[in-house]
Amino acid sequence: MVKIDLLCVGKIKETYLVSGIAEYKKRLSRYCRLEILEVADERTPEEASAAEEEQIRKKEAERLSRLLKAEAYVIALAIEGRQFDSLGLAKELERIPLSGKSHIQFVIGGSLGLHTDILKKADLLLSFSRLTFPHQLMRLLFLEQLYRTYRIQKGEPYHK
Repeated sequence: MVKIDLLCVGKIKETYLVSGIAEYKKRLSRYCRLEILEVADERTPEEASAAEEEQIRKKEAERLSRLLKAEAYVIALAIEGRQFDSLGLAKELERIPLSGKSHIQFVIGGSLGLHTDILKKADLLLSFSRLTFPHQLMRLLFLEQLYRTYRIQKGEPYHK
């Protein structure tokens, strides 16, 4: 069974997101060993300069880097990444274990996104859309798509 880590910046506070994440985590337990790992986020000042924002991303990247495993296939969620439809994502994620990697780490940045240090360490940059989503909501969207991916791979009803 594939081990999947979801590395995230910040904690989820909204109860509707916590409930949705718990539901998909439960559903995914049939298909993979999922662990959600959170690192502390940095407070962003209201009128932060570009340099301040870069420093915040850098600090968050340092925390995320400590969780990255050398043996894992790392996929960073980034707006500039590659886009797939659901069938294409299912095929891509099916290919990874077949190439010898049984541990996949997905990385979701904080409100300012991911620092280039993390993007450079990733084996794949994945974009869900050119739209910007709240990073906390992205966790729920990601887990739903991961669940959809496994249902597609197993030929089970859900995808439409």
